[in-house]
Amino acid sequence: MPAPSAIERCAHSAPRRARRGASGLAVALAVLALVAACGGKDGAAKPAPTPPSVGYITVTTQAQGLHTELAGRTRPSQSAEVRPQVSGILQKRLFTEGSQVKAGQPLYQIDARMLEASVSSATAALAKARASAQTTKANAARNTELVKIDAISRQAYDESQAQAAQSAADVAVAQAALDNARINLQFSRISAPISGQTDLSAVLTGSLVTANQTQALTTINQIDPIFVDITQSSAELLELRRQWQAGIFGKVEASGAKVKLILEDGSAYNHTGTLQFTGATVGQSTGAITLRAAFPNPERLLMPGMYVRAQLSTGESAQAIVLPQQAVQRDPAGNPSVQLLNAENKIEKRPVKLGQALGSRWLVLDGVKPGDRVMVDGYQKARVGQTVTPQEMRMEGGRVVNAQAPSTANAAAPGTAGQTPAAAATP
Repeated sequence: MPAPSAIERCAHSAPRRARRGASGLAVALAVLALVAACGGKDGAAKPAPTPPSVGYITVTTQAQGLHTELAGRTRPSQSAEVRPQVSGILQKRLFTEGSQVKAGQPLYQIDARMLEASVSSATAALAKARASAQTTKANAARNTELVKIDAISRQAYDESQAQAAQSAADVAVAQAALDNARINLQFSRISAPISGQTDLSAVLTGSLVTANQTQALTTINQIDPIFVDITQSSAELLELRRQWQAGIFGKVEASGAKVKLILEDGSAYNHTGTLQFTGATVGQSTGAITLRAAFPNPERLLMPGMYVRAQLSTGESAQAIVLPQQAVQRDPAGNPSVQLLNAENKIEKRPVKLGQALGSRWLVLDGVKPGDRVMVDGYQKARVGQTVTPQEMRMEGGRVVNAQAPSTANAAAPGTAGQTPAAAATP
């Protein structure tokens, strides 16, 4: 006969213990409790938990243009302050403030009556000098013949020749005075020295203006093209040159470097500029180098003095490794690392060396290689060393999406690599 089970033994022993003074209800409760306790010892084992699901992307290489974003200010490509060159009362303003003017276009008219009188006086002085010169010249010519026959003394001859030369010089002086008077008369009409856009007029009609005064009547700015002065720290430039020399990135020649602008409201400027000038000295107070780029400005959208962010091409890499920023974690010391899935689908932690940020992505210089599976989702569900269930993801337009999801690349607006500001999304 088979031996009784543990449950049967507990069930038979319970009534005997319960009959020692307990009531029927207490007996029943005791039996149920003992049966449950005994049955738990021989019950079936719980199933093992399912490994948590985590998302990963497979590391690949790609051609990547690199840029740095720097602060800058717009300034006109040419600027001229208009000042009077003669004194007088301002009679007229001949332009509309803020309008476009061309070089040589009249801007102001100064009262020219005194200048016209000066021209008349200089003209009369020139006529007088010429008449005197004509007389002395004729006298010198006669004395030249008389001295040959000893009709006059040699001294009289020399004096006549000197008077003739002096009279000729007086004519030249009078002619120069007339030319100067005519130039001053021309200066009574103040013209634009360059083509461009005028500023506000600093003087009103009827004001007295003086030659070479410190206050400008107005300013003309040429803003198409317009310049953007950019400052870059010398430390960044040194690091960039080290990377060029080490062959990490290909060098972009300064003459061909393209520059893009982000305006004050965060929008992108429609036109691309070209780097034209790189400073040769470092500012002692700022530790920065000044760079200058030229931008077309046909719509006059950019105005002098605007604050902008310039994206300057600094290098290019044919085999760059780029990871979404959510794939990179940092320890309390700020050291970056990623979590990889090994062949057994276990999580491993690996330190990495990062380059510059490319929008919502990081350029990775060292630590991972093509083919590695880098974890991008599920950090709250899994830890290092744990076996997981991998779910493949992919990067699309700077976002992380499920690898099985249909591609939206054709529907998305085209953008420059490394400039997508969209935040990474998890499935």
